[in-house]
Amino acid sequence: MSTKKIAVVPGDGIGPEVIDGGLLILDRVNSARKLGLELVHFGWNADEYLRTGISMPPGAMDDIRVNYDAVYLGAFGDPRVPDMKHAADILLGMRFQLDLYVNYRPVKLLDERLTPLKGKGTADIDFVIFRENTEGAYVGMGGNFKKGTQDEIAVQEDVSTRRGVERIIRHAFEFAKNTGRKSVCMSDKNNVMRFGGDLWLRTFEEVAAEYPELEHFHMFVDALTMQMVRVPEMFDVIVTNNMFGDIVTDLGAALQGGLGVAASGNIHPGRVSLFEPIHGSAPKYAGQDVANPIGAILTAAMMLDYLGFPKEATIIEDAVTATIHAGETTHDLGGQLGTKAAALAIANRLNL
Repeated sequence: MSTKKIAVVPGDGIGPEVIDGGLLILDRVNSARKLGLELVHFGWNADEYLRTGISMPPGAMDDIRVNYDAVYLGAFGDPRVPDMKHAADILLGMRFQLDLYVNYRPVKLLDERLTPLKGKGTADIDFVIFRENTEGAYVGMGGNFKKGTQDEIAVQEDVSTRRGVERIIRHAFEFAKNTGRKSVCMSDKNNVMRFGGDLWLRTFEEVAAEYPELEHFHMFVDALTMQMVRVPEMFDVIVTNNMFGDIVTDLGAALQGGLGVAASGNIHPGRVSLFEPIHGSAPKYAGQDVANPIGAILTAAMMLDYLGFPKEATIIEDAVTATIHAGETTHDLGGQLGTKAAALAIANRLNL
């Protein structure tokens, strides 16, 4: 069996604590199932940036691109770096330089006690959001004129390309087709953002015509957020742009139990890809053993699935579900365990 090389970047704040929980699970699964994972640790974080002024050493991105199969990343953000330059250099740098155009966010309720939605259960909240990850308003194009004066003008440009829009939409349809999903919803605000919205809607309809077996429909993003709360069961796959995707995926996380249980992948199919829990670094909770490791552990499972180990990914998800059912969780989910104990509880339920 060939070795799968994974770069581990724990990050700032609670990042190292929850990533340690994920590594506990990965180590047990790797050892028991002989997966051939090689985990290589990198100390890129706020401490290193403040010490050296360097976010990532020269050549690091090329090293990741050429020599690794995946990156397992913690959260970034530290109040000592108010402009978050190191976070932008590392996280956004990887997304753009590695061309990780798919942001993959499953929204799956593992226990009905976790959702704030009255009368909704695990069968109702089980859909996937694909967010375009390399274009839109996050490309940093724009500027200021007469900055700092009463006449200041700020321009922030939203960039969409036919290539970028088509490949994320096609990925959504392929995912639906290959996983037995029945529908794809595209969401935007093309009644206001007429030019980019027109490109998205035309491309969506053209790609949808290649998948006649799948239902497809369009919703404005404000209607989408309302229906995600009212009738989440109407969705199978949602695809949207970078900014709206950033917003609706956090709403999706709330529906499944909060940011602490949400996993994500930043993916370029067939290439080295990046996997991270979606919560922030929460510096005020760092070192207190209170952070929920489930998001990081489910992210590790997602990474294993991407690397070709779907059975092992399912084993991890089943162990997470069992601990939630048993109430062996951190305080945010109603349990009494700390970060380390919650991760250990999951590790002890792995059916290996």
